Amino acid sequence: MAEDTEPAHDHDSAADVGHDVDEGRTTAPMSEFTTRDVGIGAVVLAVGLAIAFAIPLLVML
Repeated sequence: MAEDTEPAHDHDSAADVGHDVDEGRTTAPMSEFTTRDVGIGAVVLAVGLAIAFAIPLLVML
């Protein structure tokens, strides 16, 4: 009978999909990004700030 504390040995992990397993680990800040990506981020920031601050201020008036 197998112990319940033994880890499962499943090598078909979704974490491996689309990644080169032999390559070193990378994180998001190390990933390349374009000027377009920065522009989209700035637009998302502006919309978020408008929702968080401008709309509540307008409601209070």
